[in-house]
Amino acid sequence: MDRRSFLKTAVASSVIGGFAGTVAAAERYFPVQVDQSLFEGINRVKDPAKKTGLEKSHAPVLNAPASVKAGEPFTVEVSVGETLHVMGAPHWIEFIELSIGNEPAGRTEFQPKGYLKPKVVFTVVLQKDAAPAGKVTLLARQHCNLHGMWEGSIDIVVI
Repeated sequence: MDRRSFLKTAVASSVIGGFAGTVAAAERYFPVQVDQSLFEGINRVKDPAKKTGLEKSHAPVLNAPASVKAGEPFTVEVSVGETLHVMGAPHWIEFIELSIGNEPAGRTEFQPKGYLKPKVVFTVVLQKDAAPAGKVTLLARQHCNLHGMWEGSIDIVVI
């Protein structure tokens, strides 16, 4: 075998071996199959009276007072799911963010470890001009690496 043939064979086998190793590693670290349709848009609970298991574990749940005084701080607790979402290397929540209407208010990033539970408390102050109709919508979004973007919202009256 001449040198050129040897080098071609060596490079080709290295590339094939590297690709096979990548596929094997991906299957080992990410054994759960991903539903690609969940990444086509923002997912929301379709019927609050009949939530699916995926909706119960992924839709953001907002806990805040029904009404607040303008200019006074209050807390908004956002958790991922009615039962907190599990966190681990193959399946985790990447971030939780809170918006007031269309304005971003806060964001928390998570790591793919099992140490944290995806639950965040934001301290918010609303001014009267933020709610010209007397109420404002708080919108929470979270992104799961296997199940895409999920959204939940509540309305709050501003006095």
